[in-house]
Amino acid sequence: MSEGPDPAASTLPLRHEGPSLSFLHPEQDHPLRASLSTEMHVRKMPHVVAPARVLQLVMLTGPQDARESLALLARRFAKDGPPLDEDIRFLTRPLGALSFAWERHAEFMTYTFIAPGHQGELFDLAPFAEIADWANALPGRIIRSSHISLIAQEPSAAVIRSHFAADDLIISDAAHGKARLWSDFRLHPDGFGRLLIHDRGMSGIDASQLLQRVLELGNYRKMALLGLPEAQAATPAITALEKELTAITMQVAQADTDDGQILDQLTALSASLAQIAASTRYRMSATRAYSEICIDRMRRLAVSPVEGYRSFDDFTERRLLPAMRSCEAFSRRIDDLSRQAAWASDLLRTRVDTALARRNRDLLASMDRRTGLQLRLQHTVEGLSVFAISYYALNLLHHMEEALSHLGLHLPEITDALLIPVVIFVVWRSVHHLKKTKRDTGAEH
Repeated sequence: MSEGPDPAASTLPLRHEGPSLSFLHPEQDHPLRASLSTEMHVRKMPHVVAPARVLQLVMLTGPQDARESLALLARRFAKDGPPLDEDIRFLTRPLGALSFAWERHAEFMTYTFIAPGHQGELFDLAPFAEIADWANALPGRIIRSSHISLIAQEPSAAVIRSHFAADDLIISDAAHGKARLWSDFRLHPDGFGRLLIHDRGMSGIDASQLLQRVLELGNYRKMALLGLPEAQAATPAITALEKELTAITMQVAQADTDDGQILDQLTALSASLAQIAASTRYRMSATRAYSEICIDRMRRLAVSPVEGYRSFDDFTERRLLPAMRSCEAFSRRIDDLSRQAAWASDLLRTRVDTALARRNRDLLASMDRRTGLQLRLQHTVEGLSVFAISYYALNLLHHMEEALSHLGLHLPEITDALLIPVVIFVVWRSVHHLKKTKRDTGAEH
């Protein structure tokens, strides 16, 4: 067993006679072609037949744990095959008398140990004694540990009672009746959950596929349930934000409230909501994805109930679906609260815009009034300026008349009376012409 088949090895050779022909050139290959082809052949459980014992550890890992795990595997299998790549995601190797399978997922890693042919005590850990110390050194935190016994002979009721809690016993037929499953989904004193599988006519890879689907169902169910505590922990904060938003919305409806204060409150609420959404979005999305995988694995198990007992699908739906619906309801509350906060913000913006438009209208009306006053004042000043200029012009003419009198040229006394209307008209006409000229010049620019 190895990391996976060589894609090139599975390519059918071309039959031809004569010199070797080459139709495909490596430089034409997409960089991901080989890895995608290999992906279709990996993640297969090693071949298993009854009787056998299987032990699996599921470890939650971070980036540092992943690096340490790869280093641990590299040291352990340094002499058993080629060096391990850093981006390896699946590995199967013999491990003494055991078979070993390792798989890396986005958040967790699975370590599966298979003891073929073991017919001793159903859930005896003795076959795995050689890997006890090594398993205890695995990096990460254990999120699930499973001990599976695959047997060829149907167990007695006494054997079942000795290994499982009668109150929580679940029995189902699987693989279209070719296997029967027993479990109580409890964590037993040895630290493992227990599953008993009776082979009732499986052939070929049926047992391996059944084993893989059962393990994946349990693993993804446990990972999906991780979202429930996070949703429950954040629910009080969402409830408080909903109440706060209701109070803010009521303030927006009141005319005497301070818009700046409401805006500050909305900003703080939106920031808190964004923080909660960002911190829970990944877990809620992962929960949805894991739950969908669980439903798919349950469908592929083809389980059927055994009369008088709860079945695997009933247990999974009764435990998983309420948790998933709680997580979905939590996500919807966040989305609804975000929309309501945006609606309140739009409402406040409309209120501010309306108030601003009202102030602009009042300002324009005030400016119109001031402009009218200025225009009337300007007309008054222009009228006064005509008389003032006329007065000074008449004084100048009077001085000219006196100067002419000293020179012996005497003008009639009625001259002053005749000059008054003439001067006023000339001045008024000049001022009017200047205004018209300035107005026409401004219009051209």
